[in-house]
Amino acid sequence: MRQKPKLGQNFLVDPAASAAIVDALGDISAKTVVEIGPGAGAITEILAAQARRLIAIELDRDLASQLRAQFPSIEIVEADVLSIDLTTLRQGEEKLLVVGNLPYYITSPILLHLFSACDIVSMAVVMMQREVAERVLAEPGSSDYGLLSATARLYSRIERVLDLPPTAFVPPPQVRSTVLRLTMQPRFTELGVEPRPFLAFLRQSFAQKRKTLAKNLRSAGFASARISSALSESRMPGTARAEEVDLQHMAAIYKSLAAN
Repeated sequence: MRQKPKLGQNFLVDPAASAAIVDALGDISAKTVVEIGPGAGAITEILAAQARRLIAIELDRDLASQLRAQFPSIEIVEADVLSIDLTTLRQGEEKLLVVGNLPYYITSPILLHLFSACDIVSMAVVMMQREVAERVLAEPGSSDYGLLSATARLYSRIERVLDLPPTAFVPPPQVRSTVLRLTMQPRFTELGVEPRPFLAFLRQSFAQKRKTLAKNLRSAGFASARISSALSESRMPGTARAEEVDLQHMAAIYKSLAAN
């Protein structure tokens, strides 16, 4: 197990944690599981014994080679997960389960990549830096609530599985880690919005966290009168910031702006 900081590699060495992560997936005996960043194979070893089919995505060439030798029955994909079209990994109409210790420096892009595949990924059990996990878990009104929080809530039901200290890894990272379970439950139909334009609207709304929602929307090109009308119709004060607005009210503001 070699330290490669540029790849964000911290290998999990806590057997109880590995078992708990796999348990969080439920019964995988008839499932295809995709593991992101298997590293030295601590979780891979358990998955290989339980899953019907296991696909491990590993960017490090040396580790990929070691995994092929250690687990000849599983599929090793040597690539950056962000470059992979996840639809190419499934067989037929099955849905995938995803598990992994996400590299801390690209956690958000990987989460967004998984959300974009919510039609074929049913669940993801993923480890990340605790600070990022708190942002994912944050509720409207919290200072941690932001674009990542809103996007995660838009696509999934989020649960905390466990927290891990640096001593659970080799080499120990400088931060604590958290494992989350994301059960994909997109809410676009419920909210009555189309995915692409509504996601663009959320990005505009959270563009400058310290600014009010109205100011961010004006910067995005919406007229002040339309913004005031939309906020009023949605019963939101003109001084509200995006972090204070839940998805239901955000969707109402979006639809009101689109109608005017």
